Amino acid sequence: MTNPAAAALIARSNRLGSDPKNTNYAGGNTSAKGLETDPVTGDDVELMWVKGSGGDLGTLTEASLAVLRVDRLRALTNVYPGLDREDEMVAAFDYTLHGKGGAAPSIDTAMHGLVDANHVDHLHPDSGIAIATAADGEELTQKIFGDKVVWVPWRRPGFQLGLDIAAIKRENPDAVGCILGGHGITAWGDTSEQSEANSLWIIDTAAAYIAENGKAEPFGPALDGYGALPEAERSAKAAALAPTIRGIASTDKAQVGSFTDADVVLDFLASTEHPRLAALGTSCPDHFLRTKVKPLVLDLPADASIEESIARLKELHAAYREDYQAYYDRHASADSPALRGADPAIVLIPGVGMFSYGANKQTARVAGEFYINAINVMRGAEALSTYAPIDEAEKFRIEYWALEEAKLARLPKPKSHATRIALVTGAASGIGKAIATRLAAEGACVVIADLDLAKAQAAAAELGGTDVSIGVQANVTSEAEIQAGIDAALLQFGGLDLVVNNAGLSISKPLLETTEADWDLQHDVMAKGSFLVSKAAARVLIEQDLGGDIVYISSKNSVFAGPNNIAYSATKADQAHQVRLLAAELGEYGIKVNGINPDGVVRGSGIFSSGWGAKRAAVYGVPEEELGAYYAQRTLLKREVLPENVANAVAVLTGADLTHTTGLHIPVDAGVAAAFLR
Repeated sequence: MTNPAAAALIARSNRLGSDPKNTNYAGGNTSAKGLETDPVTGDDVELMWVKGSGGDLGTLTEASLAVLRVDRLRALTNVYPGLDREDEMVAAFDYTLHGKGGAAPSIDTAMHGLVDANHVDHLHPDSGIAIATAADGEELTQKIFGDKVVWVPWRRPGFQLGLDIAAIKRENPDAVGCILGGHGITAWGDTSEQSEANSLWIIDTAAAYIAENGKAEPFGPALDGYGALPEAERSAKAAALAPTIRGIASTDKAQVGSFTDADVVLDFLASTEHPRLAALGTSCPDHFLRTKVKPLVLDLPADASIEESIARLKELHAAYREDYQAYYDRHASADSPALRGADPAIVLIPGVGMFSYGANKQTARVAGEFYINAINVMRGAEALSTYAPIDEAEKFRIEYWALEEAKLARLPKPKSHATRIALVTGAASGIGKAIATRLAAEGACVVIADLDLAKAQAAAAELGGTDVSIGVQANVTSEAEIQAGIDAALLQFGGLDLVVNNAGLSISKPLLETTEADWDLQHDVMAKGSFLVSKAAARVLIEQDLGGDIVYISSKNSVFAGPNNIAYSATKADQAHQVRLLAAELGEYGIKVNGINPDGVVRGSGIFSSGWGAKRAAVYGVPEEELGAYYAQRTLLKREVLPENVANAVAVLTGADLTHTTGLHIPVDAGVAAAFLR
């Protein structure tokens, strides 16, 4: 049974964390203190429940709380070795834990435990950080809040900051919270309701003061030529630039991307002061840990051509990497963690929008959300004063903090297809859906392309939210629809790594009954369709310069000659040779092209359920419902082939174990001797 204090904490945290004006995703932490019976002594003991390391307030559950004994936590003040060794205190928190399980205590635990208040909230609201990063933040704090909120000069999160805030609480009985210079806010209360009310009062009071007293153009006047392009032009230019930018962001390590053309971004980039402010970088530790200390900003007007923009982006990237290496070299010591990569996490394109990058779509999306927080902070600070983030040396201490490195080391090992972005055609059902499902399970982001948009979107929804998969409509005989599907992948996930040509249909007729229309339809969908998809995908893969995979779902019939199957088998042979041709042509770009030859995939197959099964059953003289068993009995292994078996082959071909394999066809037919590859 959840302790009442903990239950109130969870409810309060969810309310505060669900509103982005209060704090960013996974930012801040909250706590509550209360009594519980010690199972060893039977006596009441004061405990503190606090959001653990890595949790998110908006989705906080009891399992995400660390539970500590308050008496033991406060006793750590007796052994605190001082500021130079305060990182050691995080390990000491483990000796104050109560009970089994629970989350790992975060660096901010001392702030909550040492402050003499039953409930404490530490948040990262844009309005509060705007005051915290203003050049005259201390004076503004006094002017806006009087004695109810106290200014705390920048101090890196840790035990000493907890001691400082505890002292402020003791020495300022009228205070309800603090503005933490360069960082955020902390508020407290005797009850959960009081703490929440105090937090919201600080946030809303700061926002109201900025709105009432801030200057009209905090980012300066409009910069000629840098205004937002019309929506359709923005999307088209973003998609055209996405492969280049994804390659830039993935030079050191492959990244997934996210794109937004939100008004807040476009307005910032359309203003005169955006180059100066972007160069100053973000301030709140949560911000620049996700966004790097500053973004890469294209310094060309909105109507610059794609070619000119790409050339300039590559020049700016080279300069960015040199600058970041110099930043690391200026501040790194012998015991600093190794440089984690010198590529930007945020790329800003005037008139178009913002690309953000991370190890997965959620991380990339949240990085973009954090930079929007940073823009809002800059706006508030510039409206009242001058934006003055913490200095570079302090940013480095946070970014390359040993405790942060330890947190990264605790992350689970990435799945086999992590950071990979896949597009699967004909993926709303059957083999395609099984492939999409398997790739998503292995960590890939998946675009499900299908003739039926509703079915494509439903299949994508089954795989999770839009951070995992989206559904798009794409007739593979239409170059325009294929390009639209690939553009959707670029705008949703930042790039493309893996394409599976699976879309198909089958017309089973004898030669004399096969019409010219039958032949054309069969070849348009599979031979021409695969060609068009591969061509459009190859443009992206080549520009990204990250290699990639193209997989053709061909067939046993590409090498096996069976009766009454001229149109289908001929087009499968066409696909099979496309594999060899493209493997030979695209190898120099690190792009692997392989094929899979299934046979007799009856259960779950869209082709078999659409009439093909009945026709093949008639050819072989068996009931349609027994066709799968019939196919199984004619194989060497006597096993029925399922869509999942084909999906397994795709996963292996595109995973880490066959990195040196291209131009190969893998039979997935349970052993059909007549279809052995020779």
